[in-house]
Amino acid sequence: MFATNFLRTILKKKITWLLASLFPDFFVSKAFAFLTTPMQHKMRPHEIIQLKHSQKERFSYLHFDIQLYQWGKGSKHILLVHGWEGHAGNFADLIPRLIEHDYTIHAFDGPAHGASSKGETSSFEFTNLVETLIRKFDITQVVSHSFGSVASLIALGSHPELKIDRYVGFTVPNKFRERLEEITAQIGLPNTVVNRLIKKIEATNDIKVDEVNVEDYAQKASIKKALLLHDLNDRVLPFEKSKEVAEKWSVAELLEIECTGHYKILRVPEVLDEAINFLVN
Repeated sequence: MFATNFLRTILKKKITWLLASLFPDFFVSKAFAFLTTPMQHKMRPHEIIQLKHSQKERFSYLHFDIQLYQWGKGSKHILLVHGWEGHAGNFADLIPRLIEHDYTIHAFDGPAHGASSKGETSSFEFTNLVETLIRKFDITQVVSHSFGSVASLIALGSHPELKIDRYVGFTVPNKFRERLEEITAQIGLPNTVVNRLIKKIEATNDIKVDEVNVEDYAQKASIKKALLLHDLNDRVLPFEKSKEVAEKWSVAELLEIECTGHYKILRVPEVLDEAINFLVN
């Protein structure tokens, strides 16, 4: 069965490669739409319950109606930043622990994510929203997961006037080009289509893909101390990505985690203890 499925995957990639080579413009358009239209994933029951316990607010941002959440009324203001195709409920296991430590907790569903309004979006719109919310709520601490780490660190590195006391990143991607190439390789797109896709992304967002590296933005950010947590056997985002960032970032400590994976890392009590201890001490 494994051999059969493996052969099917290889055959599918070869067919995609052939068709993309023949019709590059069509596949560039489809790939761009894929990258700008996040999928919606089913929420776990405890995530739904935790969101129901929050104070909710709708926030107008660009052409989106953003869902904001708040828990607690503590003196310390912290922002939780979920990953691509995630939502605020992903932090359901962390939120009660933060409430116990005198926090006002702010979270949101990104553009086209969760309960926010839908439509095409981009990682750069997500990043600008993070900056906006840090200013809006006078945030002094940030916790992020996966792509949320990219958005947070690029936002903070682009605006060093924003002062952050403690930062926790549950898995941290690094180079934008590498991530794009990993995603397109999984689909089976040829290099000619990938290069056209990159040019389209650059033209649309007025950026240079090779300059979007988290390790560079992290060094520019005004963050006093940072803790990065990453599972050694993460199958979604390799551990080496967080390691690359930590090696270039003098205020960051990298904690090696085992037996959690990319998503479960947000739900394991021992891992959450490490994050809480770092934030409150």
